[in-house]
Amino acid sequence: MFLWRKRAGAGWLAANEIALREIAGRRLAIVSEPAHRNAIAEIAGNSRRNLERIRSRFGGTIERLSRDWLKKILRGQKAKPVKIGKRLVIVSSSRSKNKNGNKITRLIVPASRAFGTGEHVTTAMSLRLLEKTTRFWGAQAASLHSSAACRRRLSKQVSASSRNRQAGSLRSPEAEWALLDLGTGSGILALAAAHFGVKRIIAIDNDPIAIATAMENARRNKIDRVDFKIADVRRWNFPKRVDIITANLFSELLIKILPKLKRARWLILSGVLREQESKVTRALKQNGIVVTEIRRRGKWIAILAQSLPESSRAQARDLANTR
Repeated sequence: MFLWRKRAGAGWLAANEIALREIAGRRLAIVSEPAHRNAIAEIAGNSRRNLERIRSRFGGTIERLSRDWLKKILRGQKAKPVKIGKRLVIVSSSRSKNKNGNKITRLIVPASRAFGTGEHVTTAMSLRLLEKTTRFWGAQAASLHSSAACRRRLSKQVSASSRNRQAGSLRSPEAEWALLDLGTGSGILALAAAHFGVKRIIAIDNDPIAIATAMENARRNKIDRVDFKIADVRRWNFPKRVDIITANLFSELLIKILPKLKRARWLILSGVLREQESKVTRALKQNGIVVTEIRRRGKWIAILAQSLPESSRAQARDLANTR
């Protein structure tokens, strides 16, 4: 394992962070301390040649890490419990004290090489959006899913009886709602979804280490309903039906795969820097995806969005033609 590192000021980071993230994605870490003006940008990788390309463009240094580098880094570290709504708390060890008794389910996700223990703001915001979204099943989800204009049109032209029949045909969590987690990292979002009642879950990542870690976390939490896959989201064939897609990816990749993402009813997107917000929201609009909520913490944002199913689009068009 090798590590590229560069100490830089705020100006250099502002000018180069987006380019670095487009190259390294979630492997880029920015380490800063309140008492220091400069921060350290780091990228770990198995290939020195790839890191040499980064050094030739951005400067910095490369060092070879010892075999026990992870143990040294994690020695003495203790992740704080992360509470997600009233249904879940994420801890780093089974020995963590449970101050909430049995009222809140605990998900154990130790710190590891794979991204995502719940502490990073992009993961935390995604988890809270997922918890919020999965509260709304059945008719409530369908109502929230429809755009305001479509709801007004339906309320005027669809009879009460047909609305009741439509609500009765909607699937419930027990009827195998499906979630797709892209860039799963430690598997934290996929495992949280299982706790929130999602029955069919696929989690993919292009990093074999991440998938191995995620599978171990699933075994640790006795969760067997997640199908983990090593795949590139740009080339992978998405399932025809999916209710929720969570994607913690850098913005350029998110924009590139939006035509695939919009088949989902709900989208939870993160890994987006604040300065990229307008670019991403514009791309969502161009793909017919409605932004429902944007959360902002520090330099990061997370987006909850929804896409009207094709059947609903067709129904709305038919209703419009009968006017």
